[in-house]
Amino acid sequence: MNGAPLTLQLLNFCAALLLLLSFAMLSQRRIVNLVNLLAVQGSVLLLATLLLAARTGQHHLYLSAALTLGLKVILLPWLLHRLIRRLGVYWDAEPLLNISGTMLVGVLTVVFAFGLAQPISQLASTATRNAIGIAVAVVLLSFLMMITRRKAMSQVVGFLSMENGLFFGAMSATYGMPMVVEFGVALDVLVAVLVLGIFFFQIREQFDSLDLHHLESLREEAGHGGRS
Repeated sequence: MNGAPLTLQLLNFCAALLLLLSFAMLSQRRIVNLVNLLAVQGSVLLLATLLLAARTGQHHLYLSAALTLGLKVILLPWLLHRLIRRLGVYWDAEPLLNISGTMLVGVLTVVFAFGLAQPISQLASTATRNAIGIAVAVVLLSFLMMITRRKAMSQVVGFLSMENGLFFGAMSATYGMPMVVEFGVALDVLVAVLVLGIFFFQIREQFDSLDLHHLESLREEAGHGGRS
């Protein structure tokens, strides 16, 4: 009886950590640190999955935890670190918003996320339904990071962080997705990262940079060429 409230408190603590890590990623310009924060986020997600499995007795969550450990904590951060070393991209360019402006928008986004998730939380019957608002906030903050960053590598980290938020939201609302769906999503994410890695090398060969404004200028040139 005493262990159940403690487990729930630890789950809420993991949810708060995920939200704090999302804000830390918003304020971080060094790409290596972004990937490290993504790995820490995966570790917190792993801990939350194990705690939820112990609390509910849902055995498929242990398989989800193993998948999280292998993919989100070990494999994907390793692949991203290897891409960073190969491409020599260690710092992001100046974001579209400065750090203080981005953090202010992030706070407003969290307020909006909690308001958006409140009806969903009321419908959910799980013990972790109060964490749904945090899961929505993590997804929206990751999307905000993708919008405000210029480097393609930072946007990929934002995409992976968004997937972490979706995974945590599924656990909070329904104690996890079916394993077939989780394996399918994990495979899609892994293939997407590999394809994006190839895409990065192509951008680097063409423009000697991973700044996405080069792609915008290329699109404008193509538009002018088509009209002429």
